[in-house]
Amino acid sequence: MADATVHLLDRGTVRADAGYVIDGYSMGSAVEPNPDHEMLDFVVWSAVIDHPEGTYLWDTGSHPDAGAGYWPDPLYAAFEHVDAADHDLEADLDRAGYDLADIDAVVMSHLHLDHAGGLHNFADTDTPIYVHEEELKFAYYSAKTTEGSIAYLAADFDHDLRWEVVHRDRHSLADDFELLHLPGHTPGVLGARLDLPDETVLIAGDECYVDANYTDEVPLGPGLLWSDRHWFESLQWLKDLQRRTDADVLYGHDREHFESFEGGWNR
Repeated sequence: MADATVHLLDRGTVRADAGYVIDGYSMGSAVEPNPDHEMLDFVVWSAVIDHPEGTYLWDTGSHPDAGAGYWPDPLYAAFEHVDAADHDLEADLDRAGYDLADIDAVVMSHLHLDHAGGLHNFADTDTPIYVHEEELKFAYYSAKTTEGSIAYLAADFDHDLRWEVVHRDRHSLADDFELLHLPGHTPGVLGARLDLPDETVLIAGDECYVDANYTDEVPLGPGLLWSDRHWFESLQWLKDLQRRTDADVLYGHDREHFESFEGGWNR
C-alpha cells in the first residue's frame, strides 16, 4: 500500500439551488404547485496527494475573479462562488504548507469552471496535467462552439499546458494510485482509487455532488447531467468498489461530508 498523505484544501463556497444537484428536489405537484426553492452552500475543494512517487494536485478550483466578471453573469447567478476572491490557488496551497513549485503533476477530474480555474498557474511549465481524452475533447467542443455545455470556459484551459491524456477506463498514475473514468456528469469525469496502509480512499468527484446522489442514487439535476445512463453505470461501479474495499468515498461538493474527513488522510 502507498505510504501517501492526502491534504484536503477548502477552496471556498458555491451557493446554488438544491434542484441543480438533486433531481426533482423542488418539483411542483397538484398538492404543492409552488414549492419553495432551497439555496444550499456547496464546497469547492482541491487535494494535495503526497505520494512516494510525487506530489499530485487534484483539481485547481475556481478562478479568483469568478465574481468580478470572469464567469459569465448567467452562470455566476446560478452558481455563485461567494468567496472565490479569497481562494487563489497559490495562497490556498501556501496555507497548507505547499508551493506551486512543489506540485509534480495535476489531475483534472474534469474541466468545468469551478475545477479548472487555476490551470493558468501551470501555463508554460513542464508540469503534467492529467485529463481524460473524452473530457478534453468535450471541453474544447463546448467552449469553442455553440454546442455542448456552457460550464466550460476556454480562458480556463486554452493555455500552453503539458496535457497527459488518459485514454482508458483505468490508469495507474503511481503505485496504488489509480485514476477511474466515471462518465455521466460530463463525458470525461475522472475519479480515483488510492490504497493507503490502513484504508482505501475513493474520489468520486462530481459523479456525486452530495450524499443523496451516492447513498440514495438520486441523479444530479438535468442541467448537470451529460448522460443519465452513463451516470448510473459509473455510480454502480463506484459503489461496487466501495463494498469490496470498505473505502472512504469523497464526493464532489458536499460540505458536511468533506469536513467529516478533517482535512484528509494520514496527515
